[in-house]
Amino acid sequence: MPNADTQAMNAHLAEISRTVAKGAHAIIVLDGAGWRGSKALQLPDNIRLLPLPPYAPELNPIENVWACLRANRLAISVFETYDEAVARCCDAWNFFAKDAATVQSITTRQYTRTVNA
Repeated sequence: MPNADTQAMNAHLAEISRTVAKGAHAIIVLDGAGWRGSKALQLPDNIRLLPLPPYAPELNPIENVWACLRANRLAISVFETYDEAVARCCDAWNFFAKDAATVQSITTRQYTRTVNA
């Protein structure tokens, strides 16, 4: 997505909703970005949002992802152009995403496991 806004979040939620098993519900843990709580947000019936408390980055697995990317692929970087910055960030993300063991080790949280009721 080229933008992080309500329209992008609506598309993201719709995509997640399509992958939730029939009869199940997804709980999406998210930070307090304003557009994630917009009145224009279209929340599918099979998704619930669980906002993180403010100032609690240790509860947000993506904070560990950013730290990993900065430490291993983007540290001490100066970009000459916007396109160079985007390309380097995409390269870093793709490198990270291909390493399933690292992704799992830094993003897994006990509270994110599947619960069968």
